Amino acid sequence: MTSKPVAAAVRRERAVRAAVEQGLLGQDQPVVGLLDVAGIRAAAAELRAAFEEIVAPGTPVLHAFAVKAAALVPVLRLLADEGLGCEVASPGELALARAAGVGPERIVLDSPAKTTAELREALGLGIAVNADNPQELDRLGELLQPQAGPPGPLGLRVNPQVGGGSIGALSTATATSKFGVALQDEGAREWVVRAFAERPWLTRLHAHVGSQGCPLELMAAGVRATYELAEEINETVGRQQIDTLDIGGGLPVNFGSDGITPSYREYAQLLLATVPGLFDGRYGLVTEFGRSLLAKAGLVLARVEYAKSAGGRPIAVTHAGAQLATRTVFDPESWPLRVETYDAEGRPKTAGPDGPVAQDIAGPCCFAGDLVAQNRPLPELAAGDLVGLLDTGAYYFSHHFAYNSLPRPGVYGFTAGGGDEVRFATVREPQTVEEIVTESGAAHATSLAEL
Repeated sequence: MTSKPVAAAVRRERAVRAAVEQGLLGQDQPVVGLLDVAGIRAAAAELRAAFEEIVAPGTPVLHAFAVKAAALVPVLRLLADEGLGCEVASPGELALARAAGVGPERIVLDSPAKTTAELREALGLGIAVNADNPQELDRLGELLQPQAGPPGPLGLRVNPQVGGGSIGALSTATATSKFGVALQDEGAREWVVRAFAERPWLTRLHAHVGSQGCPLELMAAGVRATYELAEEINETVGRQQIDTLDIGGGLPVNFGSDGITPSYREYAQLLLATVPGLFDGRYGLVTEFGRSLLAKAGLVLARVEYAKSAGGRPIAVTHAGAQLATRTVFDPESWPLRVETYDAEGRPKTAGPDGPVAQDIAGPCCFAGDLVAQNRPLPELAAGDLVGLLDTGAYYFSHHFAYNSLPRPGVYGFTAGGGDEVRFATVREPQTVEEIVTESGAAHATSLAEL
């Protein structure tokens, strides 16, 4: 039986060849993004199955995809068809979720800087809201006074302060994290308990420890701390006021191979062992996974424009650099990417008789550090060859860096059926130069000169 990683690699190889044959990549479009629809469906199914295995029958569970990981309406719609909702952190992300047809009962709003207008909109729509701090709780209370109908579920984000992982910027449960109410600060825990006692409309607790670089044990410790706080609050108020725990997401991704590790099941089983009371049916559950659902399904495919050398090292100059792989370029130790090489027809490229050649894979941006791989042993690349950046399905298509006014590439989903058939569907059209000019204020070209 073919393993899932092997099957995914086969689909990817077929998609690269088909992208060239069908003209998605060429002189006019030297870089594209590809998404493996079967891989996305499989990840969603594995997430659902992992938690269905551990929750008590009848427990309400919402897996809300973190929209920031792939802010693309067709992706959100595909995930919605697979039973997932959306976790949003801005008016734009909320609009994307609604455009994808996701109902308000399956949307959760998290953000450390919600405006009054954003909160009013969320209350009016009936979506779930997790307040970040005491001031926001007060603001919510004021907005609820004239509320005509019942709002959606309202919760409070807490920071269990259990520590950080290997990537500080993605560790959200450190002693000084900007997110939530820091539970171990003096008087904070007592304040949280009192806040719930004074606000019977507050029915959820939310915590998110971090994502890439955070070990599963640290994540589970944060969930346990949040569960214990919920138990304390419910005991203090004398009823089950908190009926749902939002445990965030953050499952790290293996960027070293096609293997999917850790798995959702591994994490779910660790949670069951660490916080068994969370799954006995008394609490509903919300998760907010993002990267782990999409990363393995994505591929950036770029044409090598030139092959040159400097100081004796070969350099392949491609059209995929910091504008797409922003984190990789600026923090390569934390965000290394695997690179696959193909010839101009999309066929895998093999090393010559002397073996792989250490070379740099450079992007198109005008600064020296725009490198997605340095001194990487690969089959030696030539102009016209193709480079594939693997595991780029999450964040790489939604965090475009507009340096040098480089356009956002087109993104296409694919399915690889029987025989040689590969079908593509447009997820996002390639950005045009005209659109870049419009975004850059062309309609106001003379405004400063006229002051």
